[in-house]
Amino acid sequence: MPRLNLSDLNRPALCEKCEGIMVFRGLGQYKCEDCNHIDHDDYGKARNYIEEQPGANVYQIAEATGVSRKSLTNMVRDGRFEITKDSKTFMVCDVCGVNIRSGRVCQKCEASYHKAYEEDVRRSNIKGGFGKGEKGDEGVKRFKRE
Repeated sequence: MPRLNLSDLNRPALCEKCEGIMVFRGLGQYKCEDCNHIDHDDYGKARNYIEEQPGANVYQIAEATGVSRKSLTNMVRDGRFEITKDSKTFMVCDVCGVNIRSGRVCQKCEASYHKAYEEDVRRSNIKGGFGKGEKGDEGVKRFKRE
């Protein structure tokens, strides 16, 4: 599944009051250059609602903010939000299927992925990285001037 794009967040480009340019201020908030009107993208709307209503579920957030459930689920998958500990709903790890509260994979699968990746890098460097000769080349000059 592709990562969340800025266009998926319904980012405001022009001010709804004066048609001025909206400038990103952080955490999903945008401010008009001309009239200083504040507006939010989908992430900002959801974040503000969750701050006011901690423990709200996806359906409540979607209904109150107008942000789609799919967009909210993608935000959880991208690690922008985390499902609360007391929730009966979870996401599942894409690799092993265990319940997780945020992201795409559990900590064990992420750790094993990184460990395997590091092993692959080490193996590829041992075979012939910079400054390494082939087996049996100890003490042999590898570069010659002509």
